[in-house]
Amino acid sequence: MEKDDPMELDNKVALVLGAIKGIGREIGLALARQGVRVALTYYDWEESLEGMRRDFAAAGKEPLVLRVDLRDTEAVSGMMDQIIRRFGRLDILINNIERGGWPVVHGPYTRQQWDLEMETTLRAKKWVFEAALPWLQKSDDACVINFSSIAGVVGRSGPASYVFNEGYSLANLGISLLTETWARIGAPKIRVNEIMLGFFETRHGEKTRGWGLLTDGQKQAILDHTLLGRTGKIPDVVRMVLFILKDAPFMTGSVIRLDGGYCIGGEQVAPMPSGVE
Repeated sequence: MEKDDPMELDNKVALVLGAIKGIGREIGLALARQGVRVALTYYDWEESLEGMRRDFAAAGKEPLVLRVDLRDTEAVSGMMDQIIRRFGRLDILINNIERGGWPVVHGPYTRQQWDLEMETTLRAKKWVFEAALPWLQKSDDACVINFSSIAGVVGRSGPASYVFNEGYSLANLGISLLTETWARIGAPKIRVNEIMLGFFETRHGEKTRGWGLLTDGQKQAILDHTLLGRTGKIPDVVRMVLFILKDAPFMTGSVIRLDGGYCIGGEQVAPMPSGVE
């Protein structure tokens, strides 16, 4: 296969972090339906585990499900050992792990909250990539997708002030630096790209505890600031993941902002003046 051909997913092996529910689970399911053999991690939200297993069973797939604290570097190495024992290879890493404290939920930072966000959102991604790298380098067509948030762009400002804390914003800004560095390290065999999410139905939007704590006015302000006037849906993310994997063989080191236009919203375009002669 030439490197400019679309990526063939059948029989590839993918590691999807944070796959017990929401975006991670749906990405795992979509990959499995494409013929990818998947390893899925989770740590908390154990009440969602049975539902995840049912979804994969209904799809006729049997993933490797691993409970692992990805803040523990030794546990990360053990996780990778289990994946290689089961599948013998690794081609795709979906680096979907984060922990963000909403100001409207947690209030002012405590040291514990700050450390948790840095360890989970930023540090864990690095150690997983380091553990996966030797195996990705053995693949004839490997791809890494980092997930981040537009918090790294907008910070604690405007309507997002109730949602994004500055520590979470700082960690997400750091992810983009990792994406660029890893793209250099991985080239030319490993493509590394980033999906920067805006407000989504299970991440900073509906179906989250924090969204339910916002007033109607605060929610509307977020939607008014978003050019497309809505929050994102999980299929929006899944389609972007599949595009990067299958149809973007010349793209690496890129950050794709999937935010419905939030980052550039909120400012009206003035009517064109008639000018002077």
